Amino acid sequence: MKINWIIIGIVVAVAIVLIVLTTKRNQKEKKKLTDLLNNDFKKPDEDEPDFDNNASER
Repeated sequence: MKINWIIIGIVVAVAIVLIVLTTKRNQKEKKKLTDLLNNDFKKPDEDEPDFDNNASER
């Protein structure tokens, strides 16, 4: 049985390319998710009373 090194080389090269592309896409998605989670908060309205400060003043 003869080993076909050309086919093995092609399969390995394709696998390496897929791993690199998947890693790059994952990093982009991770950055998007991190930005979303860091910026996804409700800013307090000025009209709402701050109960924590009122309790500490008494």
